[in-house]
Order: sequence, then C-alpha cells, then structure tokens
Amino acid sequence: MRTVFHWNVGSRALELGKRTLIMGIVNVTPDSFSDGGAYQDRDQAVQHGENLLAEGADILDIGGESTRPGAPVEVLSPQLAQPEKNSPQSPRLAVTAEEELKRVLPVIAELKKRYPTAVLSIDTYKAGVARAAINAGAEIVNDVSGFRWDPLMAKTVAELKCGAVLMHMRGRPEEWRTLPPPGDVVLLVKRELKQWAEAAVVSGVRRERIVLDPGFGFGKSFDENYPLLSRFHELQAAGFPLLVGTSRKSFIGRTLAKDGKDAPPQDRLYGTLATQTALILKGAHILRTHDVKPAVEAARVADAILLAR
Repeated sequence: MRTVFHWNVGSRALELGKRTLIMGIVNVTPDSFSDGGAYQDRDQAVQHGENLLAEGADILDIGGESTRPGAPVEVLSPQLAQPEKNSPQSPRLAVTAEEELKRVLPVIAELKKRYPTAVLSIDTYKAGVARAAINAGAEIVNDVSGFRWDPLMAKTVAELKCGAVLMHMRGRPEEWRTLPPPGDVVLLVKRELKQWAEAAVVSGVRRERIVLDPGFGFGKSFDENYPLLSRFHELQAAGFPLLVGTSRKSFIGRTLAKDGKDAPPQDRLYGTLATQTALILKGAHILRTHDVKPAVEAARVADAILLAR
C-alpha cells in the first residue's frame, strides 16, 4: 500500500495515498510538444481548464513556457549556467518572466473566479512568476528544475507557504541529445531528488509542502525511462509523496512506433495509460496528464487493486 501523506498547500491539505489524484495540464503556450498553441488564447485555456475539472481533475497545472526537447530556457543560477538567452548556440530566446505572466495570470485569475475551490498549480522555474501566480490564486509551484535554476525560488516558496513539486531534470532541454549516460539512472534520480528536497528544507520550505517528480523524459534517453518505470517503487525511500508525468511522452511514442516512425503524441493515449497504471501500483500519488477522463478511470481501477492487497 502507498504511504499516506497530507500535502500542505497553504490554506488546506490534500490527502495523498488513499486515492490517486489527477493533475490536468493547461498549457498556455504556442510550442508545447503535445498541444502547443491549442489553448494559447485566455478564453480557450480557461475553457480547457473547465473541461478538465468536469472530467475529474483534482488539480490544474497551468504553464506559460514550454520545456520540450530543445527549448531554450533561462537559467538564473550562475552555479549552473549563464542565461540561455545569452548563449551563442541558442538563436531562440527563452520566454521572459513578463511574457510568461501575460500568458498565465489571466487564466489563473479567471479560473479562480469561476471555481474558487479549485486547486491550481503554476508550472514555472522563475521565482517572480511563482510569487505572482500564488498571489493570483494558485496554491502549488511546480518547478521542472527542482529549485535549481532560480536561486530565489526556494526562499520564495518558503515565504509563500504554498505547495511545491520538485522535478528531476538532467541538464537543460537544449543539452539532452548530447548528455552522457548517467550510469544507474534510478539511483541518480533518487539521490539528487533527495538532495534537492533537503536543500529546500534548509531554505525554509517545510517538508509537508514538498512532492517529488522523477521527470520522465527530462534528460533521460529512451532506454533510461523504462528502468525508472520498472524500479519506481525505490523512489518511495526518499520519504516524500510522488508525482509522475508520462503523458504522451516520446519514449512511449518510440515503443509504439510503426514502420520505423514513432507514434505521434495524439496516438500515445493507451501507452500512457499503461505507464500510469504501473506507476500507481508502484507508489505514485499524483498523475500529471493531458487526458484527464481516461486517467481518472484507470486510476480508479488501479486504486481498487491497491486496496485489495
């Protein structure tokens, strides 16, 4: 049986473990790998969020910058890298905080106005965006960098007293194709996530506010995602709730390839459900997904299996 946690997201706590929670994805971007541009308009994004809530989403994760493979990102921590926008190898610019806020704040504000009890998450690695989004009504900061790209993020989250998701990523999206093999990817993810979470605690983020995400596909090659799936239960040893995002990922498309061509994102639903079911049975507490209704139904059956143990 999964460990039961109470995830403190500020003014309330979400029970994790007795039932799998579903986090629906609302991308307010022109270039996300799966649905880029589909919900870039505020009204379209709000309508999409409403649809996901109606389908059973427990949380809506709203993002204004894509971190798809190859995307330029703005790393603000000098210990890791210079900002991508200054890199001669990157002709494209990272999304500025101002542009990100223009995309996400109207969506957060309108959804909170229509659904005051909805749990909203901001998908960002920038502390300034996180602060503005929480002040607008979000309750969770979902940081793909694990608080490493903006040196102010951990302190900001501690001050905001909100929930936090720390995701594991190797390198930056522009570097993924050239990263050396990590050795034992499961041990690496477990060790680094635990280190990053403990660093957040030292910075003032309370443990009960933290959820960890192993970052399927983020700096992991095709061959490295399946060991992470197979041995996912080992990550429970870190002592934090676990969120997973395998929805429509490219490693699923490669497995489902036909005639030498990877299955496109829209044809990866059933493969996604297979990974999500396996991960629930191995201890996942939250599924982050594009396809809420199918995930809700798969999770109900997987939860019943866990309950019957």
